[in-house]
Amino acid sequence: MKTSFVILLFLTGNTFAQPPSDGWDLFARVKFTEKFLKELNEYYLVPFLDSKIKLHEGKEITLKGYYLPYELDDKNRIIISKNPYSQCFFCGGAGPESVSEIVFASKRQRFKADQIITVTGTLKLNATDINHMNFILMNARLETTK
Repeated sequence: MKTSFVILLFLTGNTFAQPPSDGWDLFARVKFTEKFLKELNEYYLVPFLDSKIKLHEGKEITLKGYYLPYELDDKNRIIISKNPYSQCFFCGGAGPESVSEIVFASKRQRFKADQIITVTGTLKLNATDINHMNFILMNARLETTK
């Protein structure tokens, strides 16, 4: 009886061990805290990237989201959001877990603001460089929609 309870507790309580249904579900599991950066004289939300989330770093992740029209130095780099532009992290009050930086493996095509796209790439986690998103998909490719 005790053994079955422990197994049930393990199966229901260990949500990081279960593969997320998509990348947004994975990102939503990350906790953030505010940190004051003296050099910029501002508070930033910093992710706590524990060992459970780090298990997914270097693995392929798929995201379906809205293209956000931000000018980035690297033309193969874009930002997508789980939410449309009016509700995104930058404009609408969503959290940093709702945006991802996408670095395409080859030249990217043009997108329209709020165009829904699906991308797959290798997850890179970022907790220190405020010039980049916390969740980055490297060597990404655009998935075709059917």
